Amino acid sequence: MTLDPTTTDMVGLRDSIASKQVSATEATRTYLDRIAAHNDGLGAYLEVHDERALQRAADVDSGKITGELAGVPIAVKDLFCTSYGHTTASSRMLEHYRSPFTATAVQRLEDAGAVILGKTSMDEFAMGSSCETCFRGGAKNPWDTTRVPGGSSGGSAAAVAADLCAAALGSDTGGSIRQPAALTGTVGLKPTYGRISRYGMVAFASSLDQCGPFARSVRDAALLLRIMAGKDPMDGTTAPIVVEPDLADVDQPVESLRIGIAKQYILEGANDPAVQQAVDNAVKFYESHGATVVEVDLPHTRYGIPVYYVVATAECSSNLARYDGVHFGHRTGEPVNDIVELFSKSRAEGFGDEVKRRVMLGTYALSSGYYDAYYNRALKVRRRIKQDFDDAFLQCDAILCPTTTAPAFKIGEKSDDPLSMYLNDVYTVNANLAGIAGVSLPAGTTEVDGKQLPIGIQLLGDAFAEAKLLRIARLYEEGHAHSALRPSI
Repeated sequence: MTLDPTTTDMVGLRDSIASKQVSATEATRTYLDRIAAHNDGLGAYLEVHDERALQRAADVDSGKITGELAGVPIAVKDLFCTSYGHTTASSRMLEHYRSPFTATAVQRLEDAGAVILGKTSMDEFAMGSSCETCFRGGAKNPWDTTRVPGGSSGGSAAAVAADLCAAALGSDTGGSIRQPAALTGTVGLKPTYGRISRYGMVAFASSLDQCGPFARSVRDAALLLRIMAGKDPMDGTTAPIVVEPDLADVDQPVESLRIGIAKQYILEGANDPAVQQAVDNAVKFYESHGATVVEVDLPHTRYGIPVYYVVATAECSSNLARYDGVHFGHRTGEPVNDIVELFSKSRAEGFGDEVKRRVMLGTYALSSGYYDAYYNRALKVRRRIKQDFDDAFLQCDAILCPTTTAPAFKIGEKSDDPLSMYLNDVYTVNANLAGIAGVSLPAGTTEVDGKQLPIGIQLLGDAFAEAKLLRIARLYEEGHAHSALRPSI
């Protein structure tokens, strides 16, 4: 092997495999060896498919498998069904579940030749912001294993940051790709709602969920998006929009670039100084490259968290009703007197505390006498949040803001304070409520308690304007070396 696969981005690795500088088998074996050496300490993977991965890599080397991602080793969040291995959503409720089919997003990666290494850790049913609610133990941040990698897609973020895969698949319901990307120094893309099929993705909140990639570079994320995007007859919410041929061509400049800055995202005292400095530096960078910076107003931003935690919990209450020990999921082994007791005990044993909390909140919001006061009102405010973004994108090409208020926090630091945990998503939930696209980019590191921790900046773009958004992101990435920074593990 003349090339270490972990020293290049995904596109570079793919090209090296295609030109025979390195074989798919060698690349896959390198990642599997790193997983074996480091996963016990990081907890990024819940399940590794060694034999299947090596067989697919061998088929790439023999020419049986071809495609744009031929031989590229990719990890998948344990929220996506696969016809091999387990799909547990990191919950006891689905601890032994094996899916008879594969999620569309994963299948499209495999159809392009990708080698799926295994399933990554996550918050249970994607409900969390720290990857601490996983039934079998959550992932840790490779930059400092006493800290969280973010959530809910923490395992996928940690795997990419620690070079345990070339890229990874995650899901974003309220920031679950962008937030962990910021905390681990990776690129995390939340596409427009309807851009990628949700078929085969275990549902949390169906009007908010969207899958997307974690990657080492913007061009990696763009390629993965183009491969997974497009109408799917198995998912009626996918948009009937033809995938642009140039979606992955991120090196084209954006003419007359306008960067929007919303005062609602620059709250005095709310952001860690290093985070605010990163945003300020990014503004100066874009200005130095000819961009016009314009102030935009998002007046309903402050309602994002309460609206999100009404809509998301209401939808999760409905989606998770199927897990009752009869139709789906864990069934209690305790003696029961009737079916109601069977349901109650099965759900009490199968769900963790955070899932129970959200199901109860959502059930309350949907209950008779409270529907109009909570859920229906939240939907009305959600529409106003969407209108704010519609108006803003008439004035700018992308909105620049923080991804998180601060670097990664300590494991256990916010476990007993759910409200504090929910506020981690203050800069990410509104994009999900509005259904627009967003990307988090590495913006350097800051020293905390003697260790360097990553921070991220976020760019938000209009619905189905990912091609433009990723070109704007690529400009920033090319002007900085932040994406090349890696933790020492």
